Formats: sequence, structure tokens, C-alpha cells
Amino acid sequence: MKDTLLKGALALLFGAALHTNALAKDTLTLGMTLEPPALDPTSGAAAAIDEVLYANVFEGLTRIDAEGQVQAGLAEKWSVSEDGLRWVFTLRPGVTFHDGSTFDAADAVFSLDRARGPDSKNAQKGLFEAISAVKAVDPQTVEITLSRPEGAFAWNLGWGDAVMLAPESADSNATKPIGTGPFRFDSRVEGQSITLTRNADYWGKPVALSKVVFRFIADPAAQVAALKAGDLDAFPSIGAYESVADFANSSDFKVVVGTTEGETLLVPNQRKAPWNDPRVRQALTHAIDRKALVTAVSEGYGTPIGSHFAPHSPAYVDLTGLYAYDPDRAKELLAAAGVAPGSKAVMKLPPPAYARRGGEVIAAYLAQVGIEVEIVPVEWGQWLSDVFKGAHDFDLTIVSHTEPLDIGIYARKDYYFGYESTAFDAVMDEIKRTADPARRNALYGQAQDILAKDAANVFLYQLPKLGVWKKGLEGLWANSPIQANDLTQAHWVQ
Repeated sequence: MKDTLLKGALALLFGAALHTNALAKDTLTLGMTLEPPALDPTSGAAAAIDEVLYANVFEGLTRIDAEGQVQAGLAEKWSVSEDGLRWVFTLRPGVTFHDGSTFDAADAVFSLDRARGPDSKNAQKGLFEAISAVKAVDPQTVEITLSRPEGAFAWNLGWGDAVMLAPESADSNATKPIGTGPFRFDSRVEGQSITLTRNADYWGKPVALSKVVFRFIADPAAQVAALKAGDLDAFPSIGAYESVADFANSSDFKVVVGTTEGETLLVPNQRKAPWNDPRVRQALTHAIDRKALVTAVSEGYGTPIGSHFAPHSPAYVDLTGLYAYDPDRAKELLAAAGVAPGSKAVMKLPPPAYARRGGEVIAAYLAQVGIEVEIVPVEWGQWLSDVFKGAHDFDLTIVSHTEPLDIGIYARKDYYFGYESTAFDAVMDEIKRTADPARRNALYGQAQDILAKDAANVFLYQLPKLGVWKKGLEGLWANSPIQANDLTQAHWVQ
């Protein structure tokens, strides 16, 4: 009898332990290199904003999935007129914001008009350029009229910059984001973490995770230490590339190698001499061995590029041979442009490892052709103010542009690197008017060729996505077709 009772008690204890363990597996602590400077995807350029909030807290009329395909979002369906100018979106019923207010067509009109308006702070305002009018037909129907056909319009509406907001909370989203997504914003510890919790009132399928903590760790060595110590469950885009082989051989972790939309660039400030001279920019490109750079910075992960386009795209043109590694040719071009040996430049580098490590390697390459580089590491906020925004106080910088299909940034007259080309602008204008996919791809090829020949920037390589996470964790994205850590499918397998 005593043995029976003992066995029963042990079984209950064992079952309770299993139950407790199962409950513990509905939370996730995820690492990121950069911390978002603010929390509104519609008024900030930093990729880290979307990486925390896209699809988790905020949603758009459409959404981009893990394969880069357009899916229904807050609009369950849509139709397009034969001339491509009238789009009608039918909204999902029963959707509410996290503050309990109803999402309807009036909110969609507000969100799109705010994004495209004259006072818009949207970093991707060009996504909405073709819109001439937005109208609420009824509470569940939105009609959008375009001034010209826009073949990528459904894709454009799936960006983080196009998520839906409520007029009541839009002005406070930078610090207290309120969306319609499956997770709610819970709290933020500046410089450390952001916590999201499951939205019990979500309109769609409930997520498996009850809580997600995003921890921000800029130092690659600290990223590795946090994973090994069990402080993190995953680092979807780890900066310590040399650690990947070690994690791949571990029984506790798995490594997933994917692709991104991140064109990694050495950017000269074309608003001032000598960087406004194409010969100088061509010289910079000739001065750098891109394959060796990829090996030095990212253990060989990453694909050298010759223009601003992702190699996995069907419209990609390989232009890496246009300005091959040739230090002697670089010296000739610099001399022809009047740049004397010993000329100095200031390179401001944001926190990611690709920038800090890449900066050291590139500075050594440029020294070999007579340019002495002073490296100035800056935090993300300072990079945005000094380099990206109004000040434009830099000579050189290194950054990965991770927005999808963003070659159109070279047509922006006020953009931070100061490139101008009427020929490029004309091609981009034609792309905007073209819906046929084959024709669009051919035009994208022309645009890439113009940028490459102008050496509009020094095109280095496509940023890889190296994910490390604990075995048993499923549903994280292998690739990054857009800037996102979409956790709607993330779950633990026992």
C-alpha cells in the first residue's frame, strides 16, 4: 500500500513538473543588435523599429510573409480596376486596437493620409506617392484612387511604414505603441529591453507565446555569451560570425543561414568634395577587395554586389566586375581627381558588427591608395542625426540598407548621400508607370547599371542572415524579405 501511495505521489510530482516545464515554454527571450530609437514604424527610419513591432504589434492592410509574398492583412481581400487606378479593400470585421477602440475604414483613411500628407514624417513616403485619394465607402470598405498604375501597390502596403494606426493614439505611438496585432506592448527598459505580451482580444489566430522579451546587445562577444549562458533563447541575426561554426556543432542550438534585403554600402558624402567626383567614388570601389572583405568581416557569409540590388531577386544584374579590385587604378583615378596621397577622411560607423569590423578593414584598404581614415564609432541615435538626417556631417560611413526593393532611394533629392542623376530618375519614373513584371525587371536592370557606372556608392556585399536559436524553438524566419522578427508562428516543440 505504501509503495502504491509513493508511486502515486511521485507520478503526481513528475506530472506537475512536466506541466510547469510546458508552461515555461510559452515565453521567448530574443536578442537584437540595435535598440529602436522610437516605437512608431510610420515615423522612423531605423530597421530595429520594424524588427520589434512589425506583425507583432502593428499590422497593415496587407502583410509580407516569410517567403516575401504578399498576403491578406487587415484587409481580407481587395480588387483592382482594369486601368490599375482604383483599388478597393474589404476590411476584416471585429478588429480592435489594443486600447479597445474599433478598427474600421476611417482608421485606414487616417493612416494613409497621415503617411502621405505634407507634414508626414514617414521614412518611406514614396510608397504612397501614387495615391491621389483615399475614401471610406462604408466602415468595412476602403477605396484608394491612384494617379498612375503602381504594379507593386499591394506590396507597398505590406511594409512596416504602412501599418494601420488609430487617430486617438497615433501621436503617442513613439513611446506607447497601440496597434491591432497579436502582441501588446508591455514595457520598455531604455538601453536594455522591450517586452510584449499576448493580446487576448486578437482578431485572428492566437499566438503560441504569452510573452516575448527583446534584449538589445550590440557587442558580438556579449551576444555569444548571453546565448551560451541561457539568457537568450535566440539571436535571429547574430553579429559574431566567427561563432557560427561553434553553435552549429552544439547539441543545444541550431544555426539557420538565410538571406536579407540588406545592401551593405560604403557611403561617401556626395554633398562635398572630393566625394562628389565620380572618379573618386570609382577609386574607392577599385581600392576594396570585396570577396576578401566578406571573409574578413563575416567569415565568408555574404555575397559581393556591384549595385544596389539583392542577388536573390529575379531582376538582379551582376555588376561586380565593373570596378574590380585594382589599387593601382584607384591611385590613378585619385590623382586625376586631384586627391593627393595622405588626404584625410572621417568615417562614422554605427554599432553593427558589419560596420565596425568592416570599417577597420576598409580603412586599411584606403590607406594603401593614399587616403588616411579616422574611424569615429557612434551610437545609432547619433548616426541618425549626424549622417542620415539634416546635419550630413560625415565623409564616409558604412551601413546596410535593409528595406526591400529600395533602389528608388537614389531618386530622392534630399537623401543623405546626395546622389543626383536625371537618367536614373527617368528610369524610376518609368518603373512607377509599369505594371508588367518582365518590363519592370528590365527597367530595374537599367537602374542598377546607371548606379554602378556612376559609382553612386561603393557597393560591398549583401548582408547575410545568420540565426542562432535553441533547439525546440520553431517558427522564426530563416530569411528577411523585409525588416521583421515576425513571431506570429513562433512556438516551442517539447
